[in-house]
Amino acid sequence: MTTVSLDAQMMQRCLTLARRALGQTAPNPMVGAVLVKDGQIIGEGFHPGAGQPHAEVFALREAGAAARGATAYVSLEPCNHYGRTPPCAKALVEAGVAKVVVGMVDPNPLVAGGGLQTLRDAGIEVVVGVEEAACQRLNEAFVHRIVHQQLFGILKYAMTLDGKTAAVSGHSNWITQPESRARVHQMRLECDAVIVGGNTVRSDDPLLTTHGLAARNPLRVVMSRTLELPETARLWDVGKAATVVFTEAGDGVVGVGVIGDGRQSHQTQMIQLLRSRGVEVVALADLTPAAVMKNLYDRGLLSVLWECGGTLAAAAIADGSIHKVQAFIAPKIIGGSSFSPVGNLGLTRMDQALQLQQVSWQALGTDLLLEGYLRLGQEA
Repeated sequence: MTTVSLDAQMMQRCLTLARRALGQTAPNPMVGAVLVKDGQIIGEGFHPGAGQPHAEVFALREAGAAARGATAYVSLEPCNHYGRTPPCAKALVEAGVAKVVVGMVDPNPLVAGGGLQTLRDAGIEVVVGVEEAACQRLNEAFVHRIVHQQLFGILKYAMTLDGKTAAVSGHSNWITQPESRARVHQMRLECDAVIVGGNTVRSDDPLLTTHGLAARNPLRVVMSRTLELPETARLWDVGKAATVVFTEAGDGVVGVGVIGDGRQSHQTQMIQLLRSRGVEVVALADLTPAAVMKNLYDRGLLSVLWECGGTLAAAAIADGSIHKVQAFIAPKIIGGSSFSPVGNLGLTRMDQALQLQQVSWQALGTDLLLEGYLRLGQEA
């Protein structure tokens, strides 16, 4: 086996390890590490979550004294600063490794090549860029957060071959096959939050969990200006997953408001009901996708899955809250003239259409999954 093929194989192992922490590391990246000596793995590990040891630490612990003279493989540049944990570059130096192979440079300004320089200054051979595209893809949300100081937004929807997300009656269960629905559960596992609008809550009564795929579920987020929401929605059962409702500040929303004859407003009543069930309610001065994304960014999240209807999807695209699209297309024709996955963007010519980049297709049963990216600055 050549050195190049061994490097690629070990980096893929790093990525496999890193994926064990899918959806659990925010605001940190997912990282895997492997220590190899004489062609054999002597230690490996992954970063399980913020505040816990980094991947290199677990790998070094497992290898023990055998780490001296070994080659370390890490999917992301080892850190060289003190945060919640000590610097990993220093730990590798102290362990006496002879070589470090890195998948990608850390875009975090606190690292950004500094970890590599620490290793080189200690006389350690450093190789960078092995399986770099795969490493970048794994942590695309982390990279986006660091580079753009913004959450990574993914728009997910399912539609028929003629572009409908529901029949003219509003009925939509089920457009896609079980294989596609299982993929959606996986998407939720990979994201930190799932966002829907009030219309989706009223019409679909969604659960928005991983459906048992993992013990962890994403934060469930509802955007509703009027708070005209059903009292019995499954989202209010926070024993399954946490839920936060964003609404707009106004009379009866901030504090305990009353209307003219002394009765509580509907909004206030709904807020009290939601809070009594453990649902967090946040009133924003201006209820927009960007404002909600900013609030979730401040909470330390990395990625958000938008599973909303067409009106909210259009608003999220228009204000730059969507960066990736995952569209499930079923080989069905239902007809009708409404229920589009994306509402009005104000575009009147086909040459104004938003063009996705880095497009890929995948078959899931008889359905097709299209994935692509919106360029920053291309939003409507």
